Amino acid sequence: MPRSKGDHEARRRDVSEAVWRVLTAHGFGGLTMRAVAAELGATTGLLTHYFTGKQELLTHALALLDERTGARSRRTAVEGLASLRAVLLDVLPLTGEAAAGNRIWVSSWDVALADPALSDTYAAKYRASRDRLRGLVAEAQRLGDLRPGDPATIAADALSFTLGLVVQALFDPVAFPARRQIELLDHHLAGLAP
Repeated sequence: MPRSKGDHEARRRDVSEAVWRVLTAHGFGGLTMRAVAAELGATTGLLTHYFTGKQELLTHALALLDERTGARSRRTAVEGLASLRAVLLDVLPLTGEAAAGNRIWVSSWDVALADPALSDTYAAKYRASRDRLRGLVAEAQRLGDLRPGDPATIAADALSFTLGLVVQALFDPVAFPARRQIELLDHHLAGLAP
């Protein structure tokens, strides 16, 4: 009896969940067809119905990471410095879910750095993040919340600080619990005030 399209889609979701669990536990370095099959309780042969090989599996995992990151709930703030702060807080590993997502994201850097096409994709993602922050910085400057200066430079500074804080919090969560991360971000932003 042939499988229905709904069965195939349900199985694909199961496979995606197994990929996500492997990424959460082992990062991109531990993402293999064998690891996903074991997590799924299936054979690697079954996975070949979904992925022809490691590269396709990686591509799917990166798409899954983007999808999950985009679906996370976000803080909202009306305008000015509060909007900039809200966006940067959303980057930090302040919750278990955010920490898991950040661990996976950071582990994907190695994969991206080894692949010129992925490197270009990641560069574009970070450029888009800086552009978004640049607009928030310019708005905060217009409202008098931030000191004058080149909005692009201030945006790059704020994103670089925040990503550095992500890495420190992932490696030393005891020294950088959520409360400390927020304190450090607020201290950094206070240094940008007029």
